[in-house]
Amino acid sequence: MQIESPNVYENIKRFRELKNISRQQMADDLDLSLSGYAKLERGEIDVTLSRINQIAGLLEIDVSKLLNFDASQIFNLNNNNLVQGVGTKADIVHYHTDEYLVKYVKILEEEVERLKLEIKLAAQKLD
Repeated sequence: MQIESPNVYENIKRFRELKNISRQQMADDLDLSLSGYAKLERGEIDVTLSRINQIAGLLEIDVSKLLNFDASQIFNLNNNNLVQGVGTKADIVHYHTDEYLVKYVKILEEEVERLKLEIKLAAQKLD
């Protein structure tokens, strides 16, 4: 199964950098050349679900974070007119931010569980 989400490649890079892991270390752990790993991060080569599982294990995160994480949805709320409404004043934008984040995280966690179940069911069908 090939993964075709453009964000997955960016997420691999972001999490690798957040964990302070070098490209060379990731390449070594994945048994890839440095240039091969760099192509993976740039999305120039397709990555399989089993490779995503391997990368998630190395980064010590859930697969769902690689597949679904979008930092702009969480960290850019103050500048997001679509979420807050066009023309919203800054003092109103900040009013419920913490409460919104807690609810948003809960929704994401539920979605992660749903996706894990779907992946498990799909894997069972392939067997």
